[in-house]
Amino acid sequence: MASTAARIWVTGSLTLDPSEIEETFVRAAGPGGQHVNKTSSAVQLRFDVRNSPSLPDDVRWRLEKLAGSRLTKDGVLVLIAQEQRSQKRNREEALERLLELIREASHRPTPRVKTRVSRAAKRRRVDDKKHHGAIKTLRRRLDD
Repeated sequence: MASTAARIWVTGSLTLDPSEIEETFVRAAGPGGQHVNKTSSAVQLRFDVRNSPSLPDDVRWRLEKLAGSRLTKDGVLVLIAQEQRSQKRNREEALERLLELIREASHRPTPRVKTRVSRAAKRRRVDDKKHHGAIKTLRRRLDD
């Protein structure tokens, strides 16, 4: 296992081993003239979510849900960064997007607390219904 200094800090208590992240460089799509046709500045970052020893089980589960269509059937998260012209900046952007996803997955959602409707609110609702019904009754035509 790598030393603690070489690890990537995600949150205060969660770190990633850089060897878990795989980067491949491909040619970027879109406009750019001759330069884009001869340089591989786009970055395809791959991170194996299911087999990562760095992630706790709850974070792994939430990250798989957050990843959506970016997650392969094998549980590998694929991020592509090609907005920047330089390979270095695309690498930084892809890594930051991965870290942001993991940070978001590391937050435990607060459980929903069931609440009850108060007795006074129920009474108000019934009184309003009765009042509305009384108004409708007054609209009726009187029979002789």
